[in-house]
Amino acid sequence: MRKKIVFLLAFLCMLLLVGCSNGKETSKYNIEYLNKDKTGIVAVPYDASATTKDALIEEFFAALSSDPDNVEYRKPIPNDVEITKYSLDGALLTIYFDADYLNMKEVEEVLCRAAVVRTMTQISGIDCVSFYVDEKPLTDVNGKMVGTMYAESFVENPGEQINSIQNTNLTLYFSNQAGDGLVKETRRVHYSSNISLEKLIMEQLLEGPESKNARSAIPSETKLMSVSLVDGVCYVSFDENFKNQDYSVNEAIVIYSIVDSLSELSSISKVQISVNGDTSGVYRDSFKLADMYDRNLDYIAKTAKTDTEVVEETETEEQ
Repeated sequence: MRKKIVFLLAFLCMLLLVGCSNGKETSKYNIEYLNKDKTGIVAVPYDASATTKDALIEEFFAALSSDPDNVEYRKPIPNDVEITKYSLDGALLTIYFDADYLNMKEVEEVLCRAAVVRTMTQISGIDCVSFYVDEKPLTDVNGKMVGTMYAESFVENPGEQINSIQNTNLTLYFSNQAGDGLVKETRRVHYSSNISLEKLIMEQLLEGPESKNARSAIPSETKLMSVSLVDGVCYVSFDENFKNQDYSVNEAIVIYSIVDSLSELSSISKVQISVNGDTSGVYRDSFKLADMYDRNLDYIAKTAKTDTEVVEETETEEQ
C-alpha cells in the first residue's frame, strides 16, 4: 500500500511538472502577414518581448516591416515604405508613412491597411488606427478620405481573416441637398470576401455620398449595430443616434435611402429597421419600426446626373 501511495505521489508530481512546463501561455498576439500571392492576410502567433504600449507599438512596426520566417507569407509593409512617426490620442493610433506608400498596388494597399490595423488594435488601449501619407490623411482611389479604421472595418466577424479582396459596383441612394428626394449614386468598391454585401452597402451609406448634389440621409454619428438577411428580409439595427435626425431631411427619405439601397440586391425583398434591436415605436411621425418596407423609387429626385455617373458614362463612351 505504501509503495502504491509513493508511486501515486511521484506520478502526481510528474504531472505537476509537465503542467508547469506546458503552462507557458500561448501567444497573446498575432502578426498579420500577407499570403504568398498577396491576395489575403494570415494571422501568425507572435510572442512579444515588450510590455509597455509604446514598446509594443515599436516592436509590432518592426515585425510588420520584416520578412517572416515562413516563405509562404509576405510582410505587409514593403521595403521602400517607411513609417516616419506615430502618435497616440486616447484610443486612436495615427501612423505616418512616407510618400512611397502610394506606390503600392491597390489590392496590396488595402491588405497592408488591414494587416496593420488588425495587428496594432491587439494592443490594450488601442481601438482604432488612422493613416497619414506624406503628412496628409490617406485617401482612397476616388480621392475620399479613408478616415479612422477599426479591426472590424476589414472583417465580417471578429477572428475571421480576410480571404480575398473583391470588386463590385454598388447602387446607393442618398438625400438630395433639399432633403426631399433621393439621389442615385453608383460606385465601385473593393471589399473583403468575408463581409456580406448588405453590410457593405450599409457601411457605404454611413460614409456618405461622393457626388456634390447629394448628402447623407443618415446622421454621421449613427453606428451600425448589426445587419442580417433571413428569408429575403434584411434586418438593420442602428444605435440610438439614428433617432437624432436632422429634420431638414424628410423622414421618408431617411427610410428609403436605406430600403432602396439594400433592395438593389436581388436577395432582399423587404427591410426592417430597429434601434438597438428594438422595433417598438414609430420613427418620427409615421414610419413604424415594426413594419417591413418594400423598395420604393418614387422619391428619386429629378436632378442632374451625379458626378460618379457622369464619369462612368464618359469612360463608357471612350471605350
